[in-house]
Amino acid sequence: MLTGLVLALSVLGSLIGAADARKMMSKSELHARQVEAAKRFERTPRAVAKNHNITFKNPKASQFYVDGKSIPEVDFDVGPSWSGLMPISADPNETRKLFFWFFPPGPEGSLDDLIFWTNGGPGCSSLEGFLQENGPFQWGVGTAKPIPNVNSWTNLSSVLWVEQPVGTGFSQGEPNIKDDDDLAAQVVGFMNQFLEVFAELQGKKLYLSGESYAGQFIPYIANYIYENPTALNLSLQGIWISDPVLGWVVTQSEIPAVDFVHKYENVFAFNQSFMAELDAIAVQCNYAGYYEKFATYPPAGPLPLPGNSTGADPGCDVWDTVFAAALEKNPAFNIYRIFDTFPVLWDVLGFPGSFADVQLSPLYFDRTDVKEAIHAPVNVSWTECANINVFPNDDASLPSSFSVLPKVIEKSARTVIVHGLADFILIAEGTRMITILHMLTQKTGGGLQGFQTPIANDSLIVDGVGSLGTAHTERGLTFVEVELSGHMVPQFSPLAAFQSMSFLMGFRATP
Repeated sequence: MLTGLVLALSVLGSLIGAADARKMMSKSELHARQVEAAKRFERTPRAVAKNHNITFKNPKASQFYVDGKSIPEVDFDVGPSWSGLMPISADPNETRKLFFWFFPPGPEGSLDDLIFWTNGGPGCSSLEGFLQENGPFQWGVGTAKPIPNVNSWTNLSSVLWVEQPVGTGFSQGEPNIKDDDDLAAQVVGFMNQFLEVFAELQGKKLYLSGESYAGQFIPYIANYIYENPTALNLSLQGIWISDPVLGWVVTQSEIPAVDFVHKYENVFAFNQSFMAELDAIAVQCNYAGYYEKFATYPPAGPLPLPGNSTGADPGCDVWDTVFAAALEKNPAFNIYRIFDTFPVLWDVLGFPGSFADVQLSPLYFDRTDVKEAIHAPVNVSWTECANINVFPNDDASLPSSFSVLPKVIEKSARTVIVHGLADFILIAEGTRMITILHMLTQKTGGGLQGFQTPIANDSLIVDGVGSLGTAHTERGLTFVEVELSGHMVPQFSPLAAFQSMSFLMGFRATP
């Protein structure tokens, strides 16, 4: 009996040993696969330190010079740049000034072009876009220190990041604008003062770009430049706006909210009874089936309001209902990118997210050494988004899609609208519907409204990646949707953003 037991244990031990060996072999194979997979994504970084050598003759330029080897926490040379405060007019008593940071093109960039970038808000700093989206170095969420940005837009051309309007970031003065026409006049005034100092940039081809509320800013600035052709010695070619504010809240957030939850049911993880409540609200508020009925190619006419409000009728604010429930399920839920869960990665800027999350104080741009390095006022407490209303009595302008955007599309060589499909604060399907609407007054194509042919699935092909969403072009407008990307497309899908910007500038044939 004992002999049999020993034999049985021996056999069992052999089997267990074999199983363990198979497990170890499996782990070894897995590691080999991981190593091999990593090799596929190794890229030779684009150079960031050897920018084109631009010299500026105006002695005033030297006071804005930033040594690329002396930027705090950046342990590599980012090359020369210029930053500081610039007044919005030539009036010697002018107190309103905008803060800028200008970089010349990297070795692959064009000397004939200039990209203007602004963030949204209104009142949110363009230094967020600089540091975490499309600048020559980046300090992304969860990253221990700044790193070179291989997808920097300086690899396309010179880039000018501007904190505007007055009251945003380091920009100084008392906000006094009533609408986006006022804002555009101030930006153009600033640009003229900038070109006075950096005169070698005059006559360049200009591309206006930005995200979020810049969907309001950028079309109005572009329209101002087109309607005042002698106001600025730059040749405006087109605009690029990402996840933009284009129309009414009801269209961009409320109508598509429940459909968005259904699309990402496993992410929201709501139970069936709550889903039934959301569906009932959608029916009651005329949101249900709205997209299928009106998002047609070609469109049947202007989009009607589903109720009486451009925001939401009483009982119909389903977006906030979803947001509150999402935070209960996932306290780390991020309206800017719905896939986020715990742990919440630290952010050197403390925002954006569903809520501010300052894990290290002071914030990077509020450090005295950083302010001194970039010629920012040390007595200003920098926050990513302004604590004051930069439109003292709110923005009186109509949404750009109902006013200036069609004219800007008409006059531009190209216009690109990009939208991340994982963005909840502004939902892509809402932007699709407005994209159909906002071309209503275009003369090109016989005054046709919107896209005449459907947007094809898998039509956005990103180099080295493959299909990553959709892309569609008609009559000067290109609309791009990016899978996996949240609100800040240059941050969440930098290759797609870089490629679509390159398309806007005519450096490639497809977005």
